[in-house]
Amino acid sequence: MALIDELLRRSPRRLSYMPRISRRHMSVRPAKHPPSSSPTPHKKTTIAALRSLRASKTPITVLTAYDYPTALACSNHPVDITLVGDSLAQVCLGYPSTTRLTLDEMLHHCRAVARGTSSPLLVADMPFGTFAAGKTEGVRAGVRLIQEGHVEAVKLEGGEEVVEHVSALTTMGIPVMGHIGLLPQRHVSLSGYRVQGRTAEAATKLLRAARALEDAGVFSIVLEAMPNLLGAYITERLSVPTIGIGAGPGTSGQVLVWDDMVGTWSGHKPRFVRHFADVRKEVARGVSGYVDAVKDGSFPDPDKEGYVMDHGEWEKFLVAEETPSWTWSPSREAISAEQKHQTTAQESHILPEHSARSLTGENLAMS
Repeated sequence: MALIDELLRRSPRRLSYMPRISRRHMSVRPAKHPPSSSPTPHKKTTIAALRSLRASKTPITVLTAYDYPTALACSNHPVDITLVGDSLAQVCLGYPSTTRLTLDEMLHHCRAVARGTSSPLLVADMPFGTFAAGKTEGVRAGVRLIQEGHVEAVKLEGGEEVVEHVSALTTMGIPVMGHIGLLPQRHVSLSGYRVQGRTAEAATKLLRAARALEDAGVFSIVLEAMPNLLGAYITERLSVPTIGIGAGPGTSGQVLVWDDMVGTWSGHKPRFVRHFADVRKEVARGVSGYVDAVKDGSFPDPDKEGYVMDHGEWEKFLVAEETPSWTWSPSREAISAEQKHQTTAQESHILPEHSARSLTGENLAMS
């Protein structure tokens, strides 16, 4: 302390900036325990548990997740099923459609989601083309998703034409979720993202497909973009849970894309999407606030967001570098900017609101 007092007396300008010493940690230091907002662990969702929820008419909740943080959120709050959807092709990777996604890309995201998943049943979409070459290729892709992607079940798009693939997978012990109605992997052949089952013939075909998938061993079926009455009717005629997206409230449960649910997707907003948060606005406020703070010099704050060095060691360093008169202190401009920043901390830069996307595509025609 005597040395510091003497240095202050002799060179007040050089040491005019003296941030307090406090212990700091790197922001990327791994957590000792996975972050959790839940005080107690939740019970693991099993296929039997899903059947029980259906039998008791308790709605099943499903959300997509594509990375570790969103998987943690799905686990901590929690949902019943976390789906690593091939919609990640658009919302995460910027592809124009789900058909661009490869199996290797899907595996990468599955592993990240698996690391953050605890209680939800973890399901992954089988990307476009992974079972087109035959049952053997389909089983091989399914095994990779289980072994390398660490998921617990897979989801296939299609009706009666994929029954043999479902049977092959379930025979090998791989649980399968079906998906009928709007099939985004076939959006080109369907002439866009359109509501399905609006005629008696089309409705009959969807019901027949659902029954065929149930007979093949699926544990659940996604019903996408179909009339409310048809969604409820198919649900009543099956013994496995149905998960609706744009199929009305008469299904066993509901699924939304994460980016639709939190309002971050900037594409077309289908009729069935509801924003349960406005994260897009918060992101805009945060990014623009950060940019402004760096530009005006108010970030980082040297006292609150900086580190210090023993004054004696700093003096030795300057002497060794032959620059004993070197000084530095926060500029008046930075201090003034910080004061201004504090008075306007609640102001935000809000971008125009944009709508979100569907589970499977940008331009679902609901009329």
